[in-house]
Amino acid sequence: MRFDVLTLFPDMVRGPLEHSILGRALAAGRLEVGVHDIRAHGIGRHRVVDDTPYGGGSGMVMRVDVLDAAIAAVRRPDSRVVLMDPAGARFDQAAARRLAAVPHLVLVCGHYEGVDGRVREHLVDEALSIGDYVLTGGELAALVVLDAVARLVPGVLGNPDSLAEESFSGDDPRLLEAPCYTRPATWRGWSVPEVLLSGHHARIAAWRRERALALTRRVRPDRLAGPPAPAEE
Repeated sequence: MRFDVLTLFPDMVRGPLEHSILGRALAAGRLEVGVHDIRAHGIGRHRVVDDTPYGGGSGMVMRVDVLDAAIAAVRRPDSRVVLMDPAGARFDQAAARRLAAVPHLVLVCGHYEGVDGRVREHLVDEALSIGDYVLTGGELAALVVLDAVARLVPGVLGNPDSLAEESFSGDDPRLLEAPCYTRPATWRGWSVPEVLLSGHHARIAAWRRERALALTRRVRPDRLAGPPAPAEE
């Protein structure tokens, strides 16, 4: 899978890509990521990328002509172009799975007061937000989307079976993942739940289901709204 990130601050994006699972996947050729400076398409000798908003208001707005040129430079017939925007649709695991099936994903990072409205209306395929808050720019949001999507690409994770037992996945994607434990079995008087040491796979599976439901009810009850999943007891 190919990713291209359009940004005014390429170094903000390149650094995290050199480490951990993404770094190994890039080195192994499982992923391709291009990071492109939008300012290369800026206007005039000073490479201007923004201007004051029509109708007045604070801040500066990124120009539609500049972003049009930047997107056109990387767009392919099989591309999906996504604008990172706090006014976009909420990014979630279902969106990550959907985008992981795309051969080429282009992530456009806004900055300043935002981007010209014609970018969203005419130049991108969709706009996504990673949460109900505002960042100084789209770079961190683009990295979140890139990471969540890339780990679903076959060959990126060393153990793909782990995807089936994560939060928002598995037989009931409403549920958060149950707590995990490892050695030592006892630390400062805190013991690992006895059922996990029993070797009884059916009891362990039932315990994990119960704990996942309890955790979801406590911290994300909104995910359990509506009819229960078919497998729920």
